[in-house]
Amino acid sequence: MPSPFRRIAPLGVLVFAVVGCATAPQNPSFKLAATDARKELREMRESPRALQRPVVIVHGLGPPVGSWAIEHELRRVTGDDRIVTVSYDYLGSFEHARRQLVDQVERHFPGDDPAETREVDVVAISMGGLVARYAAAPPEGTAGKRLKVARLFTISTPHRGAVMAALPAVLGQTQVDLRQHSPFLQELADREAKAPPYEVVPYARLGDCIVGERNAAPEGMTPLWVPNLLLEGSHLLAFSDPRIVGDIARRLRSEAPFATEPAEPLPKG
Repeated sequence: MPSPFRRIAPLGVLVFAVVGCATAPQNPSFKLAATDARKELREMRESPRALQRPVVIVHGLGPPVGSWAIEHELRRVTGDDRIVTVSYDYLGSFEHARRQLVDQVERHFPGDDPAETREVDVVAISMGGLVARYAAAPPEGTAGKRLKVARLFTISTPHRGAVMAALPAVLGQTQVDLRQHSPFLQELADREAKAPPYEVVPYARLGDCIVGERNAAPEGMTPLWVPNLLLEGSHLLAFSDPRIVGDIARRLRSEAPFATEPAEPLPKG
């Protein structure tokens, strides 16, 4: 007779993914309590500082609820209206998403360069980080513009693929593309090798059972990680973590960030 634990295992995976798996240890290079981060954000709202360049926010898999929340907060701490959320068909192809992203940036911030958009900073949630990277890479052939990125801030982005993408592909080709070592990720790396580099600042929360925090930074990089908050979805609510949002805000305001370099290695286990 099959074990009942085999039947409840998929449910267990989903519960862990939603609730999160870790609240410790602390990160010595990003040692900031959530309560202190909220206080810092309040102080930033009281003394806004303008942006160096426009900011584009790219959502992840699903409606752009998290992007709207980040846009609202960044507008408050900068007092700058050059912050926009762009949307894309998250179940379509990455090529289609790339074109949608570039077209919307052009509409909001028109530029004369036929090869690339105006330079922007990008804040991307989860899969949105890959969409932004793909848009910043040279398009196939010579037609179309690329997204000109100065800095890319990513929150729980599956830069190296997502752990849960290995499950049966209920989301179709998008899910296949998000698997570790997928042909899409290899194509992305090949295209990026032909483009000018830009700064990537990747963030992660421990206990991310959807992406896996070790996948939340490009090859050769360590994410700026924080422990998950109690009873929060480590991946699903990372966009609202005041420590991450606060660190991004400090960087956009041209202030010293909370996270210091070099990034602390991820805990083993």
